[in-house]
Amino acid sequence: MAGKCEECVHYDYDEEDDSFYCNMDLDEDEMERFLRSTADACPFYRRGDDYSSARRQ
Repeated sequence: MAGKCEECVHYDYDEEDDSFYCNMDLDEDEMERFLRSTADACPFYRRGDDYSSARRQ
């Protein structure tokens, strides 16, 4: 995998379900590929950085 899901910018917490999930809007084929894990790395992984906007100021 390109990185850990916990570090990905698309990995969010849902307070209602008390769980984490990937918030990428995948179409049916992409979701099937993702669930079957036919790819070695997640193509949507982008490292999340809480301080990226603060550095630009």
